[in-house]
Amino acid sequence: MDQSTTKPALATADIMKVLQLLPHRYPILLVDRMYDMDRDESCVGVKNVTINDPFFQGHFPQYPVMPGVLIIEGLAQTAGALCVHSLGEGYKAELVYFMGIDNAKFRKPVVPGDQLHYHVRKIRNRGRVWRFYGEAKVNGQVVAEAEISAMLADTAEARAFASKNG
Repeated sequence: MDQSTTKPALATADIMKVLQLLPHRYPILLVDRMYDMDRDESCVGVKNVTINDPFFQGHFPQYPVMPGVLIIEGLAQTAGALCVHSLGEGYKAELVYFMGIDNAKFRKPVVPGDQLHYHVRKIRNRGRVWRFYGEAKVNGQVVAEAEISAMLADTAEARAFASKNG
């Protein structure tokens, strides 16, 4: 095969790399690994859903269902980690602000034992603000989808944003 037509391998991130890319930690970290990371264009995040996830204690004890808002949060975390990754090894986001959700739809419950695949694709970005379309899938079937917006910020920007909007 001609070297000029060969596409570079897409990046992956194990849990240790995800922890470097995101400020989130357990119990709110909802991404276990990532693959097919194509610059800031697209990727897939993975969440292994287990009965040990803390939200199942109350949602719902007799029929455990992952809350839809957490599925959307997982899509947002995947998109945020992709953005940080695309900025290179030297960039460390202190905060990833979830700015908006549009056109969210929930199609099927997610239960313990499922493996969620968060498929995110960039719609556009301006500066440190990105907009993504995301689909959460289990066994290839869409269980939720939404358009999400996120902003990367450092601590000084976060304080200025809070004082201006607080």
